[in-house]
Amino acid sequence: METLPEVLRPVDPVPAGAPLAIGAVLRAMGAMRARQALHDLTGATHAAGWADADGTVALVREDVGRHNALDKLVGALARQAMPAGGGMVLVSSRASFEMVQKTASAGVGVLAAVSAPTALAVRLADSAGIALLGFLRGDDATLYSHPERITS
Repeated sequence: METLPEVLRPVDPVPAGAPLAIGAVLRAMGAMRARQALHDLTGATHAAGWADADGTVALVREDVGRHNALDKLVGALARQAMPAGGGMVLVSSRASFEMVQKTASAGVGVLAAVSAPTALAVRLADSAGIALLGFLRGDDATLYSHPERITS
């Protein structure tokens, strides 16, 4: 592919669901970090996780590549036939438009990242109906799109 429009594929909007509490999102991010065994050993891996609406982390996948970690997670969700739409995707990196695409393909309406999203990720999340959060650190987060999916 040589141009950005060639890489951007259409994303169907994620169906509306019950909003998730910001406290659950923050708890889940902390819980995912505690389950990053490869990162603890090497200091050189990213993680992607899925947590339910209460913030309980059910799946974590790690890889040197942040996109690969998310691919592994989406595959695990599909293999286990998990009802992913009621929960959230967590990533230990920044959020790119590709991560938004993958989250939408899994039918999940919330994507939370440790670092910043790209501008294109924010635009795509907005059009896909995904609440995109960035800078999840401690008790702080920045919400970039679909605030109706997150409650205080």
